[in-house]
Amino acid sequence: MLRKIECFIQPFKLDAVKDALIKAGVEGISVTEVRGFGRQRGFKEGEVINKEVKFLPKIKLEIVVGEEVIDEVTKTIVKLAQTGKFGSGKIFVIPVEDAIRIRTSESGISAIT
Repeated sequence: MLRKIECFIQPFKLDAVKDALIKAGVEGISVTEVRGFGRQRGFKEGEVINKEVKFLPKIKLEIVVGEEVIDEVTKTIVKLAQTGKFGSGKIFVIPVEDAIRIRTSESGISAIT
């Protein structure tokens, strides 16, 4: 089965995560610059949290991989994206029913490799 990883990381962690995922054999990554907040409502560690919500810049990565490599990929992201502070990010793993390569009509795992 295919899995989609959607993760949100700090922008300054992107290059290290990307390089490691490529070395791990990930065939494709989509990157989007986004803004958001989590439990701390956008406040950084040490700041006083008030009623105002602050949107902070994040990077969203979208990756589709086979189920057999999901643990390696998620562990790689966690290891390299950790900052030890609030706001390091989140990883979501979502089942993917199918993938189809438009150019060749290949489907399943062959569409992403």
